[in-house]
Amino acid sequence: MFTGLVQDIGTVESVEKGGEGAKLRIATGLAPEVAEGDSVAVNGVCLTATAVDAEGFETEAMNQTLEVTALGGLEQGSRVNLELAMKASDRLGGHIVQGHADGVGEVIAIEEDGFARRLRVGLAPELLRYVVAKGSIALNGVSLTVADLDDSWAVVSLIPETLERTNLGEVAPGDELNVECDVVAKYVERLLAPFAGKEKP
Repeated sequence: MFTGLVQDIGTVESVEKGGEGAKLRIATGLAPEVAEGDSVAVNGVCLTATAVDAEGFETEAMNQTLEVTALGGLEQGSRVNLELAMKASDRLGGHIVQGHADGVGEVIAIEEDGFARRLRVGLAPELLRYVVAKGSIALNGVSLTVADLDDSWAVVSLIPETLERTNLGEVAPGDELNVECDVVAKYVERLLAPFAGKEKP
């Protein structure tokens, strides 16, 4: 489990893509804290470290992961948000993030707002059903609050700290972001479905 508080921006040093999936090597200052088999959120997607050295780690993304996330667009030099799995003693400073992306959203507009920056992200209906104004959403693994909402997009407002410490400060219109909706909303829907006369999702 993760909190959505990015600990480092890593750099993709190599990408090997094939019919079985993709192998990535990521350079990061977090490497001394990573062991083989550890879970690491890479742009919000939980991956397993398969090899580690003092400068970074290697990991693999299976075809299923590449199909439902934006990881397939990574290339050498891409900068990625990284977060290590939280410890039981850690503070939950963001919100509960599983590292299981629900889909991909597209940045459709960027607006400066004083010292903050507002991102408007287009979302498919199957994602928007779990999004509420002032609720939580994770974009590229970053825990954020929904500032505005419509029937095809959501807006988040990024403070300078977020712009500096995550790769969201580098995105442009047209870029794709991994989206993880609040898991609590999904559980509530499933639990209430029988009482609403609907099939469980």
